[in-house]
Amino acid sequence: MRTRPLGRTGIQVSAYTLGTMMFGPYGNPDPDDCVRIVHRALDGGINVIDTADVYGDGESEKIVGKALRGRRDDVVLATKFNGPMGSGPNQRGSSRRWIVSAVEGSLRRLGVDYIDLYQAHHPEPGTDVEETLGALTDLLRAGKVRAIGHSNLPASEIVEAQWAAERRGLARFRSEQPHYSILNRGIEREILPVCERYGLGVLVWSPLAMGLLAGRLRKGSAETASAGRLHWARQHMTDERKLDAVEALVPVAEQAGMSLPHLALAFVTAHPAVTSAIIGPRTPEQLDDLLAGADTVLDDDVLDRVDEIVPPGTDVGPVDVAYVPPALTQAELRRRASGQR
Repeated sequence: MRTRPLGRTGIQVSAYTLGTMMFGPYGNPDPDDCVRIVHRALDGGINVIDTADVYGDGESEKIVGKALRGRRDDVVLATKFNGPMGSGPNQRGSSRRWIVSAVEGSLRRLGVDYIDLYQAHHPEPGTDVEETLGALTDLLRAGKVRAIGHSNLPASEIVEAQWAAERRGLARFRSEQPHYSILNRGIEREILPVCERYGLGVLVWSPLAMGLLAGRLRKGSAETASAGRLHWARQHMTDERKLDAVEALVPVAEQAGMSLPHLALAFVTAHPAVTSAIIGPRTPEQLDDLLAGADTVLDDDVLDRVDEIVPPGTDVGPVDVAYVPPALTQAELRRRASGQR
């Protein structure tokens, strides 16, 4: 397994990251099976595990903690805060009040003394970024976290956070975790160049496009997406344009002598701004299949053919679970009051 520097942190990470969103009641409900997945990933050369407090309502972190007993020093451990962890309005978000509570919850569930990479799971438009950075800076100084990052931030907010850190003498975010796959290449326009400019490590989520690039779900086939994925991302999983793109990509992979998942993972890790691709196997067998392609390298001819099917910087269609800024979701931010038009 190849390793790369996580931005300018000095931390070396594997080209694949083990994502654990599938650990727990909403994926693989067998804790022992999930522990086996972690151990096989570590034995296969992966040294980064990414989880979040909200995955399985905290169950994912507990499983990861169990799996790391006796192997903590071998792992770059990443988790996230921001999502709802209770019914109260202050049991979520990126405020100092919640962050200092959320990190203690994650440390307790993981059973560790520190977190290597602590990430804001989603943008928080209603919270001043200096509030968030101030709290995270204190966690760094207390030794509870080693580096801080964010996920799903628009390019403008990445820049704002860097400027705020410099202006106020606060710790800088060191990584970004965006959505990236052959079918959704929009981050190539601004987000990836901005990350390179500021020396951020980039851990990309859903490089297999939530399973569309796994090679099993084909247009016209009897197999359909799981009920869970149809519930969370129906528009994405049933998008005819994406299914057509998959059909065009299949012969590209076949002619290159590789499977579609291996093509998809090699594509995202070929981008110079991408540090690591997050894979989220639900079973040990799925993990073994993905690890088998860890040494896959795409030549320019294959990459050119991918560019012809999905041009650089374009999204074939939206992803239901991806972050959409308030400027697009709230009509009042897009329309003048009726009397002012």
